[in-house]
Amino acid sequence: ITTSQKHRDFVAESVGEKPVGSLAGIAEVMDKKLEEGCFDKAYVVLGQFLVDTGGANAKQSQDCFGCLPEWCDTFL
Repeated sequence: ITTSQKHRDFVAESVGEKPVGSLAGIAEVMDKKLEEGCFDKAYVVLGQFLVDTGGANAKQSQDCFGCLPEWCDTFL
């Protein structure tokens, strides 16, 4: 599988104040839905990812959260 440029850009640096739309796999429609649900920043999604992965296997985590597992391996 070829890693998208969006994925590579996300995992290359700290989450900081990146918008949720900077996450690989989040298109414009999903971006708007997440923002409406108070998930406006990538770090908010990261926090939920860290909470949720306690009960998820690696495949589920990768499918649901795209580039976050690789980011965590790099920065945490």
